Amino acid sequence: MLGNVWKYHKFSVLLILITFLFYWSFAYTLERVDFIKMISLWTGLFFVSYKLIQLNPNNWKFLAVMALLFRIVFLVAIPNLSQDFYRFIWDGRMILEGFNPYLSLPEVWVAEGNAPIAQAQELYQGMGELNGHHYTNYPPVSQLCYFIAALVASKSILGSAMVFRILIILADVGIFYFGRKLLQSLKIPENRIFWYILNPFVIIEFSGNLHFEAVMVFFLIWSLYLLQKGYWYWAAVVLALSVSVKLIPLLFLPLFFRKFVFREPENCNVFSWIGTLPKLIGFYSIVLGVVLLTFAPFLSEQFLYNYKRTISLWFQNFEFNASIYFIVRWIGYKVVGWNVIETAGKILPLVTIAIILGLTFFRKNRTIPQLITGMLLGICTYYFLSTTIHPWYIAVPLSLCIFTKYKFPIAWSFVVVFSYTAYIDPNFKENLWMVGLEYLIVFAFFGWEIYRNSNFASKPKLSKT
Repeated sequence: MLGNVWKYHKFSVLLILITFLFYWSFAYTLERVDFIKMISLWTGLFFVSYKLIQLNPNNWKFLAVMALLFRIVFLVAIPNLSQDFYRFIWDGRMILEGFNPYLSLPEVWVAEGNAPIAQAQELYQGMGELNGHHYTNYPPVSQLCYFIAALVASKSILGSAMVFRILIILADVGIFYFGRKLLQSLKIPENRIFWYILNPFVIIEFSGNLHFEAVMVFFLIWSLYLLQKGYWYWAAVVLALSVSVKLIPLLFLPLFFRKFVFREPENCNVFSWIGTLPKLIGFYSIVLGVVLLTFAPFLSEQFLYNYKRTISLWFQNFEFNASIYFIVRWIGYKVVGWNVIETAGKILPLVTIAIILGLTFFRKNRTIPQLITGMLLGICTYYFLSTTIHPWYIAVPLSLCIFTKYKFPIAWSFVVVFSYTAYIDPNFKENLWMVGLEYLIVFAFFGWEIYRNSNFASKPKLSKT
């Protein structure tokens, strides 16, 4: 028996050492053009992370400590898969110097040679011409994080990156804390939280590449926990902070309708739910009011013009790692002979809104698990119809799925690495075969889970007589 225990612990220690080595290699030796090395490390990390969870399903303290230490591996690394953090540093330093980052372009400051911040040329070269050519679109709570980095390290790119990393790791700690408490409250196995916290995709894209979706997810999960406990007013405040990190949670607002109006089955008639409307209106008012409050220091007519213009670019100009849109684009080339992104970028969001409204009014969202499932289906609808899906976007469906019966976002978090094949080409050209393979796997998992969770699949089969 002691021999078996020793073998078990020895295997766990071996897995931990391998995981540290793989993360170190990813952080300090990998170049994003080397896709073979990237996918090898990526696959290895998913495998060893799965084995660690499988071998220690109930040892949450051990897994939590490992998740924290794996993130610390990246502490002094410069991100190697994304250059967005250079723009984060730029925006934070502009605020520190008293400038509104929404009102000016990095390329103009650099061209005129009078940028008021340190390392302006290095930051501009790092973020790239495309990023420097557009107005910033990062909401105020994100800007607060960038400002904190500027306050601590106004003249060091690495120092700023380290501050970002610490903030993101703290957000992940918060996700673990509130996510585990929410799972406990819903009587769902609490070790499911490790399918997010120990997921290599999460560690690499956030602690590694410094995307602030981690902070957005933290506020989102905290808000859902508060709502589950009955503190709907504080849930509204925290949800507003999530929106002010990234605007994505705005999509979820319609789905709260049934949670507040049709709380119990007996309330499902037009007369009985009139009395519940004030709470719903209060919830929406708090969310939108707090969001506006966070934007207040930056508001101006020029800001509104620039921000609207920048947001529209995501729908009508940029295209990357899309699924259904790429099919629409292909049909467009065949029918009219040119890229239909401008037209499709206007129509597809309307289709998304229609589907989300359908989920709002024709689907039960009274309980927190039902609400979260609706949110998961809604965000995936939006992503499936979007023109641009960067890998780090998958954090939202991944974080939501651990509270539902659906697990396809876990598969998506693995296969999304195929999108990085675009960097193999010096001119950044997507490999549509790899994108197609990514979504073939995602839709296969999604379709199977819809069938498995449907009433049809659960019906007993008629026996032959």
